[in-house]
Amino acid sequence: MKKEVPKYGTQQVLQFVGLNSLTIEEQDAVSTIATKEYEKAQRALKNTLSMVVHIKCYEKEGGRKKYSLHIRAIAPTKIIESCKSHDWDLIRALHKSFQDIHNQIAHVFKGNATRPSTLNKDKSKRRHEFNLKGTDGP
Repeated sequence: MKKEVPKYGTQQVLQFVGLNSLTIEEQDAVSTIATKEYEKAQRALKNTLSMVVHIKCYEKEGGRKKYSLHIRAIAPTKIIESCKSHDWDLIRALHKSFQDIHNQIAHVFKGNATRPSTLNKDKSKRRHEFNLKGTDGP
């Protein structure tokens, strides 16, 4: 699914792999949840983003399916990947993997507000600012 961004003139891509192995209802649920989470991730990054959602279904001999999700978010400076999510419930697995992506985005692109970087720059310049008129500092 491509979306044109008029401000930047670029395309944002949300790509699904393995969606054909799901039912129609599951496909609709995955696409709606993924588009909402994609918007959240893009707001957190404050930049353009492309995302690949890879869905794998496992059904060996039992009647239930097990889902494994791998999500890769590609930002201009970093690639973030989540492959920790697998569950019997598709929606739960999808939410787990997107939560992992959001946590990684917050960790990688966090701003350090407790310690401004200007304190460590130009110590010699700051030393002369606080000297009194009649004294010369070392």
